Amino acid sequence: MLDLVQTINLILVVLLTAAYSYQIFFLLYGLVKRKKASRNIARRLHRYAAVICARNEEQVIGDLIASLRRQKYPAELLDIYVVADNCTDDTADVARKAGAMVYRRFNQAQVGKGYALDYLFRLLRQQERLDRYDGFFVFDADNIVDPNFVAEMNNTFDSGDYHAITCYRNSKNYASNWISAGYALWFLRESRFLNHPRQLLGTNCAISGTGFLLSAKAVKENGGWPFHLLTEDIEFSVNCALQGNRIGYCDRAVVYDEQPTRFSQSWDQRLRWSKGFYQVDWHYGLSLVRRCLRGKRRFSCYDMLMTVAPGMLLTLAAILLNSVFVVACLTQPAYIARQVLSVSVEFMLSSVVNFYLGLLLYGLLTTLSEWDKIRAGSGKKILFVFTFPLFMFTYVPIALSALVRRVSWKPIQHGCTGVEEVVACSA
Repeated sequence: MLDLVQTINLILVVLLTAAYSYQIFFLLYGLVKRKKASRNIARRLHRYAAVICARNEEQVIGDLIASLRRQKYPAELLDIYVVADNCTDDTADVARKAGAMVYRRFNQAQVGKGYALDYLFRLLRQQERLDRYDGFFVFDADNIVDPNFVAEMNNTFDSGDYHAITCYRNSKNYASNWISAGYALWFLRESRFLNHPRQLLGTNCAISGTGFLLSAKAVKENGGWPFHLLTEDIEFSVNCALQGNRIGYCDRAVVYDEQPTRFSQSWDQRLRWSKGFYQVDWHYGLSLVRRCLRGKRRFSCYDMLMTVAPGMLLTLAAILLNSVFVVACLTQPAYIARQVLSVSVEFMLSSVVNFYLGLLLYGLLTTLSEWDKIRAGSGKKILFVFTFPLFMFTYVPIALSALVRRVSWKPIQHGCTGVEEVVACSA
């Protein structure tokens, strides 16, 4: 029995390490290749629409629109649309007064940003306005956009190589507490050590909820936005990988995002994300596996497969299996029981310790590499490196709960307002 336990543990460690080893390469490559990707200077100033799907966001949506109107880009080439989705507050009026074109949507059966986006694209098509635009920026209402955002995205978009382009996602309220910092570090890591290396290596990037540019071609080919799972951004990214459509990354385009500060809201949001990842696994997993074995852009499909794969659940399953071994060894002779117990307990403890140390290293490297871009004092930057693994550990009960619970989209309250408060919120 001891040999069986050791063999199974070794196989699990080797398989998981091999499956995700490419992300270690991304990390190292991102550290070595600190230089930004080569900058393309656009030959043409394209016309865009900024799209904001908002539900009860009267406190923050005006500041997002103000930051869009302050873009260093011709104002006549950037229209701003807001879908006031099932709102019960003054979101629509605030957005209209700030200068956006506003559409109200009331549909309690089809709830979420994916449906709201599809609703707007269908309206624009009916009004014969869809063809006015070369691309569509998608933002969340709590965002603040860097003044150079549109110009920099246009430089990347003008090459004509991409169905979509994602940006550098920074935080409005990094220093609020360990929860907001946990989110922020994760998204900074995604920008710095996933999308940045992907862009340099010429493989597909992935959009992440907000601050991305969707080409008009992509909207027309998809007949709008038919991505309605709980994580519609990952669904779109997976679909692009399967179809061979490229997603690019522009590290000079920066969006500032507000993160939850209360654990209850964080739980609801990440429960939805976890459930959404399971949905994507269910709908696209087999297709990704097939494309990993044959077809174009196989690595992009493998990358997306590992992105949506329930790696945490696999680790938990390995720990659970060793717990079963511990119980089973009680029926064995004492000397065998002691050996099996020692091996299984060591495996479980080492899994937890290695998980913490790995996340600590990621948090540390992300903090050091992005030090000047993180809006927080030095003490908090250092403190939140150590709390980052704890934030990620809270995904364990969330991931387990998402397996068995029905999950629906719930709004997140936002309150960090004002362009100047991008700094003030992190003071």
